[in-house]
Amino acid sequence: MFYQARTNLARRRHNSACETILKTKPLVIQEAPLRIVSMVSHADVLMYLVAVKSFYSVLKEGRIVVLDDGSLTDQDRAVLSDHLNPDFRLVADVDTGSLPRGGCWERLLTVLDLARESYVIQLDSDTLTIAPLPEISACWTANRSFTLGTRLGQAVVGTAEAKATAQRLGGDHIQVLAEQTFADRPETASLRYIRGSAGFAGFAQGDSPHQRLETVSTAMSAALGARWSDWGSEQVASNIMVANSADPAVLPLSRYACYDADMPYTDKAFLHFIGSHRFHNGVYTRLTRQIIAQLARR
Repeated sequence: MFYQARTNLARRRHNSACETILKTKPLVIQEAPLRIVSMVSHADVLMYLVAVKSFYSVLKEGRIVVLDDGSLTDQDRAVLSDHLNPDFRLVADVDTGSLPRGGCWERLLTVLDLARESYVIQLDSDTLTIAPLPEISACWTANRSFTLGTRLGQAVVGTAEAKATAQRLGGDHIQVLAEQTFADRPETASLRYIRGSAGFAGFAQGDSPHQRLETVSTAMSAALGARWSDWGSEQVASNIMVANSADPAVLPLSRYACYDADMPYTDKAFLHFIGSHRFHNGVYTRLTRQIIAQLARR
């Protein structure tokens, strides 16, 4: 109970800090064969505006796509339109076919659909761009897919190595269960894998392997049953899609990271504030205030 109360207070303080993003100038959209996609909910509109404006301020090109999870109000859409001039899509309109519904699967399918004709970057609402991102510009220019690495995922590996890592971790989280299964299924044994984060990933233009995704999903459904629809399975699928692209890149942990309580952060260019550590030590809120102040001066 105490933890929940403390988290709710931190969330309110953070939302209050985010409100001044509304006083910053609208983005000037520079057309390019690049789409920046985010699934956005009503509760995260202000947080998302900080994420996408801080990111666009360094990348400076591409169109923005907002995937409405169904909770955005007319006022939310008006605010987003004024600041971003985005293309709106609805989660409910995404046909997942034989793939799971929910758990961000609609987001991955939207990304892969857009990747037929554009380079696509998936950007979570709980991210901050703190410094220039030359690695991202290089990937986009070279049409290389990328993913945000993790402490246990800094390289492309085979399924046997992915299985060994998952077995050391143990537990019954869907990501661990899937990673333990790849090497044992003939449909997936020869694939490559990155234990990355789907919160920030790039997908090369023209590389939209829906058939591979369906093959993986069918194999995992056969092995894991209904568990394959658990939250987290989409991240596994995203990791596979990036790892098996033509020339995948894993972003260096020294500059791109998922924030946690023990991590030095002052040298990072990009941080993903995942839920379990989002408000620890007030880092997310302090950096948000700094970034909004920088945006306001431009």
